Amino acid sequence: MRAGIGYDIHPLVADRKLVLGGVTVPFEKGLDGWSDADVLTHAVMDALLGAAALGDIGLHFPPGDESLKGISSLVLLERVADLLDEKGYAPANVDVTVVAERPRLREYIDVMRANLAAALEIDVESVSVKASTNNTLGSLGAGEGIAALAVAVIEERS
Repeated sequence: MRAGIGYDIHPLVADRKLVLGGVTVPFEKGLDGWSDADVLTHAVMDALLGAAALGDIGLHFPPGDESLKGISSLVLLERVADLLDEKGYAPANVDVTVVAERPRLREYIDVMRANLAAALEIDVESVSVKASTNNTLGSLGAGEGIAALAVAVIEERS
């Protein structure tokens, strides 16, 4: 078994949808980025890539690549799962925490877990999604952005 850590952060901006874990969450702002800017899924991708020593998402999905403009991060997560498979690994467990003052995410977490599990082709019980705040501290606490931290465990395919 191998473990990896992922982190992502994006600023909140007007005129964008807020997508987290593949769920469009009703909110007055969305995350700025080249793809759908889904920080939750980006952190999971980086954790998985790190566990397999495959670099980071910027290496595989560079900003500025026109074919990736606005793409769903769940599609990219499926590609990460394919990269793991090519190297002889499979995701075993994913744990991610989203840090945001607003919006409250509790009612969307089960769907986020299901989306991640489906993209990775693993049991939903192997996926944990949690939400936290920054207790009004710093730029995240001021509501200027959203961040996510993830840990992933992968195992060699038998």
